Amino acid sequence: MKKVLFVATVTRHINAFHIPYLKWFKEQGYEVHVASNGNEKIEYCDKHFNLPFERFPLKVNNIKTYKELKKIIDDNNYEIIHCHTPVGGVLARLAARKARKKGTRVIYTAHGFHFYKGAPLLNWIIYYPIEKILSRYTDCLITINQEDYELAKKRFKKAKQIEYVHGVGVDSEKFKKGTLNKEQKEKLRKSLDIKEYDFVIIYPAELSDRKNQGMLIKAIGLIDEEKRKKIKVLLPGKDSKNGEYQQLAKSLGVSEQILFLGFRNDIADLLQISNLEVSTSKQEGLPVNIMEAMFSGVPIIATDCRGNRDIVENLVEIDDNKILSQKIEDTMINKEWYLCKPNEKYELRNVVSEMEKIYKSLSKQKIQEII
Repeated sequence: MKKVLFVATVTRHINAFHIPYLKWFKEQGYEVHVASNGNEKIEYCDKHFNLPFERFPLKVNNIKTYKELKKIIDDNNYEIIHCHTPVGGVLARLAARKARKKGTRVIYTAHGFHFYKGAPLLNWIIYYPIEKILSRYTDCLITINQEDYELAKKRFKKAKQIEYVHGVGVDSEKFKKGTLNKEQKEKLRKSLDIKEYDFVIIYPAELSDRKNQGMLIKAIGLIDEEKRKKIKVLLPGKDSKNGEYQQLAKSLGVSEQILFLGFRNDIADLLQISNLEVSTSKQEGLPVNIMEAMFSGVPIIATDCRGNRDIVENLVEIDDNKILSQKIEDTMINKEWYLCKPNEKYELRNVVSEMEKIYKSLSKQKIQEII
């Protein structure tokens, strides 16, 4: 039986973004394997190797992971290895060098290079040389935004093939149709203590420096007090800042406006009770939260950063809190200015179709070599 291996640093990355692709391989008759850190259940996975990946590539523990991963790859005759996340991409491509000589095809999807226009110099010093070297061990390098695609074509010519795919895909029907009736929406609003007249802003993302929620909190603090009383900001996401943003909200006197919801799996529902999506990210691959808002018909304001600018026209300079506050007030008057027309190229079915062509192309190359 043909085998495919998916590699990512953490299992939740696989579960969040790649289940449709595991399903596709199962439907094509493949035995599907996954190597990642985390013992969560994975649909359409025949064998899961729980390996101790570390997020930073130079961690000593990754040496052990590399050895285990190399043995797994050498022991299995994988037709395709598809690796994701920076460390998953590094270790998988190094570990698959021998297998590639026997015909295994290695794909790496860059969900946003750590080096980009405006990135810290340290990111370029650490991550760029690694990607440059590893491009020679890459049969197909997939990028998901225009900036990364142009950079890859210019700088990583050793990769056999470079493709531009429109993200990981969004199940647009889930967001277009909605899942709640009027009564359910009222119940959800009540559970969050949101009044009927409140203007609801949402930013679904992990609380982090990269996602930069502090900019949104500061912008809310700049809005006229009377208008501010009518605003509720929903921040669903794991807190990687250890309460720092909560302290910021408190110091600015906007704690009543900012609702820190923690991890949520009902983003589609929360979008249905929201009047505006805001992204204050410093950098993105291709932002799923913005695509979900787009298909939900929710107006969008986003920072002018890589990934965001592929989708959104109404952009704000990073950390320009004053302009952001003004745009939020504009949206409270007329949301039409900030609506983002749904684009079908980001729909899951179309992205799966893009990936299907790549998978079949690489599989065909191997067959031709055997012949």
